[in-house]
Amino acid sequence: MTNFALVGDVGGTNARLALCCLDNGEISRAKTYSGLDYPSLEAVVRVYLEEQSDVSIDKGCIAIACPVNDDWVAMTNHTWAFSIAEMRKNLGFSTLEIINDFTAVSMAIPMLSSEHLIQFGGGKPVEGKPIAVYGAGTGLGVAHLVHVDKRWVSLPGEGGHVDFSPNSEEEDIILEQLRAEMGHVSAERVLSGPGLVNLYRAIVKADGRQPENLQPKDVTKRALDDSCTDCRRALSLFCVGMGRFGGDLALTMGTFGGVYIAGGIVPRFLSFFQASGFRGGFEDKGRFKSWVEDIPVYLITHEQPGLLGSGAHLRQILGQVL
Repeated sequence: MTNFALVGDVGGTNARLALCCLDNGEISRAKTYSGLDYPSLEAVVRVYLEEQSDVSIDKGCIAIACPVNDDWVAMTNHTWAFSIAEMRKNLGFSTLEIINDFTAVSMAIPMLSSEHLIQFGGGKPVEGKPIAVYGAGTGLGVAHLVHVDKRWVSLPGEGGHVDFSPNSEEEDIILEQLRAEMGHVSAERVLSGPGLVNLYRAIVKADGRQPENLQPKDVTKRALDDSCTDCRRALSLFCVGMGRFGGDLALTMGTFGGVYIAGGIVPRFLSFFQASGFRGGFEDKGRFKSWVEDIPVYLITHEQPGLLGSGAHLRQILGQVL
């Protein structure tokens, strides 16, 4: 009899739930729900479990887009907040792990095959060395991954909220405009879906013009069809900024095991990204350019790395060697 567990990946907009086979980590029956349609995460989980009534489930792991430091979880980009222990009891689960969404993405990396990766420069990863993963979506997620004594250890954090650090005159102008609007300008304020809009708005305002009320998809579309120079500049700055930020992560932890990009934004303009200044930004580290230039960067193309990693985390918690 197949032994299944619930796995989830909950962002600021959607909640993705699925089943994970605890024997091999295979993900099945994935379904996406709009977080705006439900009063709580527990309510979404109950709906999903009712739809899987042919399967007995008493274990689960859900990745969520916010810090997870103790029993009380409050989402950064959503109104949901809950007690892990209370939800586990209410669902009748023996085990319920709630982890940071990029903890899950990092735990997916050992499970990925080459068909789920696209490399952007660098050489080969060094086995046993630290790994970094980051990704732009509703926000900017960051985690590191190390291998210790036959176990993968994820090091989650809130690296997306470090200071935005410009390294060109154009980026200086962006910082000046955004600082006037919001005070502290974090990396997430430019390297995310809303960040694309912030970049566009700052570019237009710096030129003394009035920006349009665009959504992230509008900025991307106008950049790709060449109908808006401001949007194209914004997308170019986004790509270079992703490179600079990834290079910073590589420097911080010596990530010779590789740097991985996740999130839903970059795949939407893959050709543009490949031709952009991304890798130049990654290696633009002054005296340490030669130190980072061999570090490979990969784009994760797996459709559900958060679900895959949630399953991997739970399986390891239950004693399996991944």
